[in-house]
Amino acid sequence: MAAKRPWQVDYAVYLLVRTLVCVVQLLSWPQAKALAVGLGWLAHRIDRRHRLVASENLRHAFAEKSEKDIEDLVYNCYQHWALVLVEMIRLPRTIHRTNLYEHVHYPVPEQRHLAEYLCATAKPVMLVSGHFGNFEALSYVLGLYGSVGSVVARRLDNPYLDRFLREFRQKTGQRILDKNQDYELILQELAKGGRLGMVGDQDAGPRGLFVDFLGRPASTFKSIALLCLEYQAPMLVMGAARVSGQMRFALYLEDVIHPREYANDPDAVRAITQRYTKALERMIRRHPEQYFWLHRRWKHQPKVRANRAA
Repeated sequence: MAAKRPWQVDYAVYLLVRTLVCVVQLLSWPQAKALAVGLGWLAHRIDRRHRLVASENLRHAFAEKSEKDIEDLVYNCYQHWALVLVEMIRLPRTIHRTNLYEHVHYPVPEQRHLAEYLCATAKPVMLVSGHFGNFEALSYVLGLYGSVGSVVARRLDNPYLDRFLREFRQKTGQRILDKNQDYELILQELAKGGRLGMVGDQDAGPRGLFVDFLGRPASTFKSIALLCLEYQAPMLVMGAARVSGQMRFALYLEDVIHPREYANDPDAVRAITQRYTKALERMIRRHPEQYFWLHRRWKHQPKVRANRAA
């Protein structure tokens, strides 16, 4: 078991983050963006381990791309997530209910009305996204236009940072539930006809459900599809991609999965899991630099069964 960090270390990191937040809030947008560029450059320069992970992931996902293209995508990935950090800090002071649609738009306008209708219904609804675009902005924006519910997220190891991030995430009324400790509350949210947001692109270990994702088998949690079926909750697969301009995002409602469509499917869990995974893949291929290639999404692979002797 890893030794627990002294509380002084956690608190020092928390103070450093609070200082960064104050600095970003004081800067103009061009200055804050320049800071993000510098942070992205520095992280790319010193973080060799995750840089290699990203390169390997991208080579598998985009086998047709040259090494130069892969290197550029890795660098742009670091730039993207540094800018996500700056955007998160500035969200509450920049985007409000009064100017919401100056900052976000649906590439397919009809999807806005469908998303708002489904999020306002009295029945349970699940919203599934991934480590794509600015998923914090997606949750924040959905809360602004009335889709208030619960979001499932992993608790941070640093308790001071966890409390600070939780306060930010709950500014628009969303409730944050821990995926390991709040299982009963997750069920209660759906049972009462609420909204439940989940991330659908995390490695589920060697016993997960393997579905195709960007050309390789990816271990995926079964729980998302199981909850969708058990509570007959329509599933909205969504993402928020950064587009040109100051903190402007394209909201994709990539797919709407109705569990009734799988009522007679004996392998409904696999079919739903594969379907929402493919929807996430379509968004990622549209904006490949805005995916979190730095994590080991394909860490576990299916075991090859040895042929039995005749």
